[in-house]
Formats: sequence, C-alpha cells, structure tokens
Amino acid sequence: MSPITTPDSLAPESVLRQPTLADPSYGGDAARWQALRSRDPRADGHFFYSVRSTGVFCRPSCPSRVARPENVAFHASVEAAERAGFRACLRCRPADPGLAQRHAELVARACRLIDDADPAPDLSTLAEAVGLSPHHFHRLFKSVVGVTPRAYAQARRAERVRERLPAAGTVTQALYDAGYQSNGRFYADAPRTLGMKPGQYRAGGAQVAIRFALGECSLGSILVAATDKGVCAISLGDDPDGLLRELQDRFPNASLQGGDADFEALVARVVGLVQSPGAGAATAAQLPMDIRGTAFQQRVWQALCDIPSGTTVTYSDVAQRLGLPKAVRAVASACAANTLAVAIPCHRVVRRDGSLSGYRWGIARKRALLDAEAAG
Repeated sequence: MSPITTPDSLAPESVLRQPTLADPSYGGDAARWQALRSRDPRADGHFFYSVRSTGVFCRPSCPSRVARPENVAFHASVEAAERAGFRACLRCRPADPGLAQRHAELVARACRLIDDADPAPDLSTLAEAVGLSPHHFHRLFKSVVGVTPRAYAQARRAERVRERLPAAGTVTQALYDAGYQSNGRFYADAPRTLGMKPGQYRAGGAQVAIRFALGECSLGSILVAATDKGVCAISLGDDPDGLLRELQDRFPNASLQGGDADFEALVARVVGLVQSPGAGAATAAQLPMDIRGTAFQQRVWQALCDIPSGTTVTYSDVAQRLGLPKAVRAVASACAANTLAVAIPCHRVVRRDGSLSGYRWGIARKRALLDAEAAG
C-alpha cells in the first residue's frame, strides 16, 4: 500500500480526526473526505478510513453508508488501521487485493493462456478459465490491455512469426509454427505485421531498398531512413555510427543506399521538423510515413499526432481519449515502440505529476523539444 507522507500521517493512528480543509490531494483530510463521500475508486490504496461507531475500516470506494465526520479517522495502510484496533469491513474487504489488481491478475492469466496455447483458445474458453462470462471477460480484457483478446492473440502470433522467420527452413514452416492455420491468412497479414514480403523479412530485408542519411542537428546526430512507402526511422543520438548500426540490426540484409535529390529534400523537411518542433505541425502531418505496428499502437500513435504543439498530456489522458482508461501501461509501451522521433510526438506525453518519463532518445532531448515548443 502507498504510504501517505504528509504531516497528518505522523499523528497517532488512534486519534479520530474530523475532516478539515487541508491539502488538495489524498494527503489532505478534505480531499480524503471528498473521495470517501464520492466513493472514488481511484483513491483505493492511497488511504483507508475507519468508523468509530462500528469498529471497522474500509476502502474509500466502500458502498456502505457514509459515516458522520466526527466518527471517521484516516489511515495510511491496512496495518495502521488494524494497529488502531479496527477490523476489516466485510463488504469492501480492504485487506484483500483491490478490484483493479484482481482484474489485472485475471487478464494476466488469460494472456498466459493465449501465449502458451497453439492455437489460441477461443473467447468462451478463456472466459471460463478465469471464471467470467464471455461478455464481461471481453470487456474487461479490452479495458486492461487496450485490445480485444483476438487482437492480442493475433499480435502475439505475428510476433512469433517475426522471431521464427530468420531461422526457419521455409516460410511455410515458420507460419505454421507460429500458429497460422492457412497460408492465405498469413500472407494477407504480412504487409501489416512485417512491413514487407515474408521471404524478404526472413532474409533480413533482402531486396528491400532503404535510403538513409546521417547528419547533425541541435539535438545531436540524426538518422533519417525511408522505404519507397515513406519514412521508416527518425533516430536521434550522440553517435552516428551507433544510429546506423541500429538500422542495420533491424534489417541486416537490406540494401542501404544514399538518397537522391528527392530524398535529400525529404531529409531537409525532417531536420526542419526537429529543429523547430513547434512550427512543424503541418510538416509532420504531410510527412509520408512507413511505420508498422499493432492496431492498438496505431491508435496510440494517431492520438499522439493529435496533441497540439506546446502542450503535454499524461499517459492516462491518452488512454482516456482512446476510451480505454485502464490501458495506461499499454499506452506507455506504444509510446516506447515509436521509431519516428518528433514526427510522432511521444515527447509530449508526461507522467501524471508532470515529470518527464523515459524517452527512446533520452530525457534531455525530450526536455529540449518541449522547451522549444513552449517557446514557440
């Protein structure tokens, strides 16, 4: 449980305190009392409350009738409430894992079943395995993971294909080992999941031409690479050779080529976007892109492109905009999978407290981009 590190939490836990106007956070009695009155599930785990007249302690979201303020005390943890002499409520069971945690555990179990089975279990089988109805399970899985069980199974199958293709004797062997039941389904999915023909992917990108250019910008070294479909990489770093090696590792047998005049013009647009991220919204919108990802990743990346320059949002905000408020971790993973720096502006996503979280190309660059956008 998260401890409450405020002066209030230093008072003896046995002292019953009537809520008063204090900090506008769960660390202040007024905010705790408001969370209790509204039965706010987001407050669960941040604190617990006890009722002197009943001798029990509860979660903030407990459906029991709200007690009189003079009978209520707040506690930082289950242990603190028990030390003060209160017993756990039988309705909300505050000593047991919270509802969100129980849901996450059920979904994690379902994901393991999908990962371990070949072929993947159908919806009814998965729902029965975790003790839920198919409808409830489907809705819960999507709210936690961000995609449906079927889409998750398809993404895991595609991932297995990518892992098996380079070492497989034949493409057919790889696709059946990965769980595809027919050649037709696999080849229909290949452009979206692999970005090229299966044989080319198996050969490490053989016969695929990737134009690239290395240069310098205000954020250090920059690499821009593109296929005939559009830009497939915008990478930033301190070592240009390292950026090139990273591209080569992705497609070791691809034909890496220098660019012609048209490509140089494209590179200039990308560099201009990096140099002036706030003024380059139109450039980013018009930039041809060749980036592959799961259906959920594509939704996240599109949501990132809709964030206005000069503003920031949290991972939770993005999840809310997608209609998937519980998919915060999945949103963070999609941001981390972005390979087009600035063009897909994952630098505009921050933690809930406004601090800067991990960035593929370094926190200092993320801060510099945000500062440049704020300056206009």
